[in-house]
Amino acid sequence: MREIYVAQADEIADRDRKVVIDDDLEIGVFRLGDEYYAWESNCPHMGGPICQGKIMNRVDEVLDEERRSKGFRFVDEDVHVVCPWHGFEFNIRTGAHPGDANTRLNGFEVELRDGAVYVRV
Repeated sequence: MREIYVAQADEIADRDRKVVIDDDLEIGVFRLGDEYYAWESNCPHMGGPICQGKIMNRVDEVLDEERRSKGFRFVDEDVHVVCPWHGFEFNIRTGAHPGDANTRLNGFEVELRDGAVYVRV
């Protein structure tokens, strides 16, 4: 196992990411608050560059008692990255697809040390 230097911790803004390339491996390191998450930038759907996608909160449809749509709401605690190729979404904290928990991103361990972010591969 080896480490890849990503950036100084304060160089990655909250709700943003830094993508690093190491040989043939592209990794996105995301920051949500004080937590960092690293995922291989390879969408399980068709291999798209998932870590380059839009970051957004999960969208839920609000239904009334009769199951009629009353609009949509954003879920603040559930932040996703959306693949730019085909729109597949994955939870940044868990790497799971919201509709199929078996469809996941390949993750890496992140370490913060002396103000810097490292990924173990």
